[in-house]
Amino acid sequence: MLITDTIEFLKGIPPFQFLEEGALGELASGATLEFYPKGTMILKQDGQPSDYLRVIKKGGVKVYIQPEQGEEIIIDYRSEGDSFGLLSMVGQDRSRANVTAIEDTICYLFERRTIQRLIDTNPHFTEYFFKTFLTKYIDKTYKEMRDRSLLYGGGEKLLFTTPVGEIANPDVVTASQDITIREAASLMSGRRISCLVLVDAEGAPVGIVTDRDLRDKVVAKGRDVDSPIRRIMSVSLIRTDVRDYCFEALLKMVRYNIHHMLVVDEGKLRGIITNHDLMMIQGTSPISVAKEIEAQQTIDGLVGASQKINRIVGLLLKEGAKAGNITRIISEINDRMLKKILWLAERTFGQPPVPYCWIVMGSEGRKEQTFKTDQDNALIYDDPATPEEEGLATEYFANFSVFMRDALVQCGFPLCPGNYMASNPSWRQPLSVWKEYFSNWIKTPTTDAILFSAILFDFRPIHGDITLAERLRAYLTQLASNEDMFLRNLAEMAVKLRPPLGFFRTFVVEKSGEHKDALNLKYKCIAPMVDIARLYSLAAGVSEVGTLDRIAALKRLPGAMAEHGDDLEQAFEFLSLLRIHHQYDQIEAGLEPDNFINPDKLSNLEKKTFKEVCQLISRIQDSLVKQYFPGTTL
Repeated sequence: MLITDTIEFLKGIPPFQFLEEGALGELASGATLEFYPKGTMILKQDGQPSDYLRVIKKGGVKVYIQPEQGEEIIIDYRSEGDSFGLLSMVGQDRSRANVTAIEDTICYLFERRTIQRLIDTNPHFTEYFFKTFLTKYIDKTYKEMRDRSLLYGGGEKLLFTTPVGEIANPDVVTASQDITIREAASLMSGRRISCLVLVDAEGAPVGIVTDRDLRDKVVAKGRDVDSPIRRIMSVSLIRTDVRDYCFEALLKMVRYNIHHMLVVDEGKLRGIITNHDLMMIQGTSPISVAKEIEAQQTIDGLVGASQKINRIVGLLLKEGAKAGNITRIISEINDRMLKKILWLAERTFGQPPVPYCWIVMGSEGRKEQTFKTDQDNALIYDDPATPEEEGLATEYFANFSVFMRDALVQCGFPLCPGNYMASNPSWRQPLSVWKEYFSNWIKTPTTDAILFSAILFDFRPIHGDITLAERLRAYLTQLASNEDMFLRNLAEMAVKLRPPLGFFRTFVVEKSGEHKDALNLKYKCIAPMVDIARLYSLAAGVSEVGTLDRIAALKRLPGAMAEHGDDLEQAFEFLSLLRIHHQYDQIEAGLEPDNFINPDKLSNLEKKTFKEVCQLISRIQDSLVKQYFPGTTL
């Protein structure tokens, strides 16, 4: 069984996939498995050479060198399918770097004599290791690390302060989209590169091909290597600007599941950046968590990956990230988790009888989640054409949504206390019913209707037929802006909760109970800001959902937000970051995170800023009272 599993594993990774069955069998028969707990130093710099080539089956390692003085210099992070120890094994003199397990790791071990025999007899095997592996991971990377040692010395904030242009490789190799796959592969091998940018007759980029494309689309499928390279290139070129910060490039890589991205300056190609570049400046990467999520095939497998998401928050806090940047990155990871569970649900229940769209709402819909909160989701599906189709859809989505509910709980997302979940029949309906819901809530704004709209209007599509959500959003945007009574009710909700600041500019806190001397930051401050941004957006016909996105859009329009927008953005960032730090400290202490802040534990500067934020919220609320309730005081 071990031999069979080893062969199947090796068939999917270079350079072993180039070996014939006999060579693979011989290699697998001599393999052993070894487990390294997290933190184990597998190879030590200047220590004994390795007697094995190690190939990672599961987990990951960090390869780094430790100068006599100064911080460690990270050479690489390697994960499933990557190998290490070749240079040490072949040289047999010493280990040139430290290799430490960054999580529980399992490796295949292949003896030196076996690998040496393959190197001596198999040209493809030899070329891969000595032209690709050594150049890419040792010579070039080591030089880059030494050149940037001063940059790494202050490395806690690099991800959010370093423009992409500073670390992008300007030496982009391009080729005509009309060359053959063979010519492209030869060019990549000769130039020792992992990707090739393809251009049209005018020299404009039209596609990209990577070593992964050659592996998955050519080798694995037996494609004719004399066919044009354009048949396998990726034509969707995701780009980043030289002035974008590295975290923005990272965000795009996570979102689009890519490992190479073009860097442009005013539309002109200036370089290329890889996830390897970002991992080196970051220390550890959300990409690795996203990659782990993508690799899972069961709900049980996703549980382990979901437990790592909170660790990313700690990393981003350490690097000095803004709250908005933290929530954007975490939202992308959570979205990836949700999409994978939806994929598993579709695999379990088969194709749905009608198209559907899974949406998330509330803070998740606004991309303002950090640590896992309760589920807020719903399901829109296309209107069935016949009663029979309606029956099939009702039964399918009932089972589907229950599966999703239970799987999300298993992955650490608790049930919604208010039952705002697709498993509730009310929140899995055809598009026509959703439009009827929204119309009734807006035209008859009862207390329940306002509550429903405050949660469900902040929706965002995740998976499926996205046009269903887009049609519903367009319907809502057009409908809400013309309903004065509805907007008046939203305004009443936005001014009802006042910031916790007393007459003498002292904080109003709980006088007794579990949270004595503390105040609810979310309820008293963040929620009113969310309500204010939602009200102004619906009134102005703005379709954005996130609070910061809404404020940014409203700043471009005449009105109160043009005056207060910048201040409100900064205030929302400040309160959100205060909340994230508080909750992270609680989690680190083994406590359940909450929203109760004790003002006495804040620094003098934080207290001063907090009071100014409270006054800003009050001023905007006062302006809403004058606008929607002239002559009254609420």
